[in-house]
Amino acid sequence: MKDQCIFVRWGTACAFLALLVLGGCASKSPAPVVERGGQPAAAVAATIPGRDIYTVKKGDTLYSIALDHGLDYKELAAWNNIENLNRIQIGQSLRVKAPGSATGTDTAVAKPVVTAPSVEKRSLDGNSDTFKREPKAGKEPYSDQALAQAQGQQKPVEAAVVAAAKPDSKAEAKPDVKPTESAPGGDEIVWIWPANGKMIGSFSEGVSKGVDIAGKQGDPVLAAGGGKVILVSSALRGYGNMVVINHSSAWLTVYAHNSKVVVKEGQVVTKGQKIAEMGNTDADQVKLHFEVRRQGKPVDPLKYLPQR
Repeated sequence: MKDQCIFVRWGTACAFLALLVLGGCASKSPAPVVERGGQPAAAVAATIPGRDIYTVKKGDTLYSIALDHGLDYKELAAWNNIENLNRIQIGQSLRVKAPGSATGTDTAVAKPVVTAPSVEKRSLDGNSDTFKREPKAGKEPYSDQALAQAQGQQKPVEAAVVAAAKPDSKAEAKPDVKPTESAPGGDEIVWIWPANGKMIGSFSEGVSKGVDIAGKQGDPVLAAGGGKVILVSSALRGYGNMVVINHSSAWLTVYAHNSKVVVKEGQVVTKGQKIAEMGNTDADQVKLHFEVRRQGKPVDPLKYLPQR
């Protein structure tokens, strides 16, 4: 009987040890991978927001997509790792916002708070309501009358210290700053007419994206505002030889049907500079088709060009 009890106890102990071993093995299984922010690794590869994506449709080209979104086609290609600029597929999703850029919000720039220099006002004789001592001159015995007299003599000195610490209001005056043509908003740009001919076609929402200006073959086409040439191409159907100038983060201008272009991509041009010569490429007559685009969307140029 005694041997049976020993055997049962020994079996129980072995079973307990086996459970411990199994538990130790289970504790060594790999933990799920979690990124530092507390999210699973799969969440880090989240999809790009829908408002930052454009789906390629029939008839689209990389150039037209870039133009319709107010972008430089080279940037658009870089964001989407496109090596062949002439090869995009229907249904392909393209990023149309720069990686890491904020969308749908305006970023406020915090201005440093400038405070006036602090003035530490001390009693020059070292006396205060809670601590009184004999005036430093030491020629008169201490009394409340002598203390009051000494403090009265120091007041002009304290007033001079405070006055010296006050900022000069004239020195703080800020000069008037006039808006420049390259202002980020673009609304401050002062436009000029890109050609001198008669207007023969007007802007119409959904029909005509700009205005048409008549002229003769070879008439100069001028930059309506200063900026950077971001496209010189004939790849867009219906535009012929065209030039696109970027004026700011919001504004582009388009010059189409040129017979000759005299600027290059990446070139910085000034307002009124000759950029092309008028022609009839991909058009039924000699004319300049001119567009103003705000963040890629065509707007009526007559709202921005000076009256004539």
